[in-house]
Amino acid sequence: MNHSSSFGAYETVRILVPGYYFATLLMCLTWAMAEAFGRHVNLEGLQLLLIFMGVGLIAGLTLYAKESTKRRKAFQENQPSLYLKTKGRAMPDLPMMEEADARQLYFYILNNHIPPVFHGKIFFFGTIYHIMIQIRRTSLWFAVLATLSAVAFSVSSPDGQVVNTLSLLASIVWLIYLLNVRYNKADRKMQENYRDQIYWLEMNDDLVESLLRKQHPSASR
Repeated sequence: MNHSSSFGAYETVRILVPGYYFATLLMCLTWAMAEAFGRHVNLEGLQLLLIFMGVGLIAGLTLYAKESTKRRKAFQENQPSLYLKTKGRAMPDLPMMEEADARQLYFYILNNHIPPVFHGKIFFFGTIYHIMIQIRRTSLWFAVLATLSAVAFSVSSPDGQVVNTLSLLASIVWLIYLLNVRYNKADRKMQENYRDQIYWLEMNDDLVESLLRKQHPSASR
């Protein structure tokens, strides 16, 4: 598998897994709330499947487009592009390097110089990071909603079965959330991923310096 097809596959997984996790929790909460209000959700078979697939895809694309996981400290800190920016600014014969230039150079090095064997690891751990953070956030949203619903119906409704259903859903989703937080490998693996790439850049310092100078040919004359 070449880099482009590998990258496309990982990005597709980044869309589908959080999206269908969201759709699954939404379906469970919808069924529980419908039961609480004495309504029957009249969906089954192909119709239910199509709605589930549509909701999952729309949710996945929406979460993917928001890119909120990229604003977290674990993603922002120690990026290889920051190493390149620092390296470029330390070279007195070059103009002040901007973050956009450093990011552009990083992707050029990744696509053209870093060995393909590294790409799978970079894409894999990047995908795992984004999926785990989206699952954590989605779990928190639905755990709070299910908990508040269970509390509200325990006060207003004599139907203990409804409260039990909502409480069970809340407990399961809270457990998923707490396990995700307690065994948080996503942030650590993302930072390990960055350190491995920075180490490769350090071991190929001559290449990095030549590319930095080639990026600003007029300044290196």
